[in-house]
Amino acid sequence: MNIDLKKYLNNYNDLISSDSIEDKLPVVKDLVIKTSTNKKNIYVFGNGGSAAIADHFAVDMTKNARINTKTVNTAAMITCLANDYGYEHWMKKSLEFYAKEGDIVFLISSSGSSMNVLNAANYAKNNGIKVITFSGFNPNNPLRESGDINFWVNSKAYNIVENIHQIWILSIVDLIIGKSEYSAS
Repeated sequence: MNIDLKKYLNNYNDLISSDSIEDKLPVVKDLVIKTSTNKKNIYVFGNGGSAAIADHFAVDMTKNARINTKTVNTAAMITCLANDYGYEHWMKKSLEFYAKEGDIVFLISSSGSSMNVLNAANYAKNNGIKVITFSGFNPNNPLRESGDINFWVNSKAYNIVENIHQIWILSIVDLIIGKSEYSAS
């Protein structure tokens, strides 16, 4: 089966501009800046490809936007907490150990139904931690219903959902630093 590349790329373009993105991204940017100014912390979590996006976002926020953003997606931390508390609780336990009221947690899950992500969202909501979610697949997925601000991609394809999540979340960095174009020089 051949992919109609033009149709495929146009689909990306349509999805990237959906979900009231132009309204939500500036709100998240302002919330992140306010949280950082108030000396509160920003955390970001995901599984698999979403963990890679979380790491990329944390690095770019810290290095480029100068806003300290943390992720604990190390093999040692995940296996320690998963071994002691169960895989479905490792993100929640990380928040218990590190996060405080007034912090922000970004939770990324293509399906929006990973129990470890949902447990983290529930813990955060019950402890005064703002929750920003990125999900896809089912429009009524439980993660999308768990956040203070929710981003959702209308696709059931992992690569499409994850690529759009990456574009949206890294756009927050660009909004903070005030750059919309980059050059190679």
